[in-house]
Amino acid sequence: MPSAQPPRAVFAMDPVHLPLLFPPALVARLRRAAEIDPALVVQDFTHAAATPALADADILITGWGCPRLDASTLAAAPRLRTVLHAAGSVRSLIGEALWARGVTVSSAATANAVPVAEYTLAVILLAGKDTLTHRDRYRRTHTPPTPGETATTGNHGRRVGVVGASRIGRRLLHLLRPHDVEVLLHDPYLDPSEATELGARLVPLEDLLRHSDIVTLHAPDLPETRHLLDRARLALIRDGGVLINTSRGALVDHTALTDELVSGRLHAVLDVTEPEPLPADSPLYRLPNVFLTPHIAGSLGNELQRMGGIVADELERVAQGLGLAHEVRRADLARVA
Repeated sequence: MPSAQPPRAVFAMDPVHLPLLFPPALVARLRRAAEIDPALVVQDFTHAAATPALADADILITGWGCPRLDASTLAAAPRLRTVLHAAGSVRSLIGEALWARGVTVSSAATANAVPVAEYTLAVILLAGKDTLTHRDRYRRTHTPPTPGETATTGNHGRRVGVVGASRIGRRLLHLLRPHDVEVLLHDPYLDPSEATELGARLVPLEDLLRHSDIVTLHAPDLPETRHLLDRARLALIRDGGVLINTSRGALVDHTALTDELVSGRLHAVLDVTEPEPLPADSPLYRLPNVFLTPHIAGSLGNELQRMGGIVADELERVAQGLGLAHEVRRADLARVA
């Protein structure tokens, strides 16, 4: 049953993100569901203006730039019972003190998966058409390619290897269905029947690397996935193969990857790197076989309001006494980003 009084909510994030996450129509929805002051956006929990707001807050609406919710913050927010995160991963935001309190947590990671999967599909199709190679050649020669120069170009029958059936991985698998590609999938938590339902064939990682034309990474950044693609595994990718990383730079040994790319043996589409950004003298900025973007695959610009919409949905559910639709549980953190 909904409570007699609406819950009290407080924004906690870098204020620069608020207008795009919550345009006026979404702010109006939030205000109908809870008592919330859109002019108060807390970025420092120790600031004097934050103290009375935290003391009365039932709900924190968090986002990029929110400080970690540690024991001292929780002590200043005795009524806090729900955190609605208007971003993806909550790993750096919450800790043992919050779980011990029994605070429920929701994340808009499902919404953030949409643009990442869209970006990945776009670059898979562009890579299959050898777009960068043909663009650079056209710039040099001003003439169209010969049939011999396009003999290996095209997406019909391409084999795409997807590493990780995460939210983004699953969204990508859905987007790949209409295309004439074969999909291999590696995920240690799936069985073959689940992979088949997702439109893919489950294989060991080494087999995926050996037999894929394009490899795309969608695994979480965990201690056990650090340098998942090390020098030996990168060497398994066929000559001329394409590696796409929109996940986290730490999944790849970047020294080994740089060596492969400098040699010209592989191509890469990298939206994330290690470190990020790369040093100014990194050859990856200049290599013709590298398509490098500055971590733009995730929600940007007008895509942010999709995440704000999930938070508005969740706030309305809380106000009505319903459970969260996108709850993050403590056990989830061992397997998600």
